[in-house]
Amino acid sequence: MDDKQILAQINDLVDEEKKLRTKLQQGELSAAEEHERLRRLDVALDQCWDLLRQRRARKDFGEDPDEAEVRPAGEVEGYLQ
Repeated sequence: MDDKQILAQINDLVDEEKKLRTKLQQGELSAAEEHERLRRLDVALDQCWDLLRQRRARKDFGEDPDEAEVRPAGEVEGYLQ
């Protein structure tokens, strides 16, 4: 994926978050279901942002951005711990 594709995926995930919140407000899904689906979306978003940062860093250092890879969820989610 290139940067534009990653940004498009990020936008799609953000749109999906908004739709989930609307469905919850309209009673179309439970709070537990919304929470679980939002958790999965948050992980996917974190992975996308991480991949985008990797690509940009590689470009800045004259390396091939296409060598950047999606890191496992556990690794991306564990950065702050």
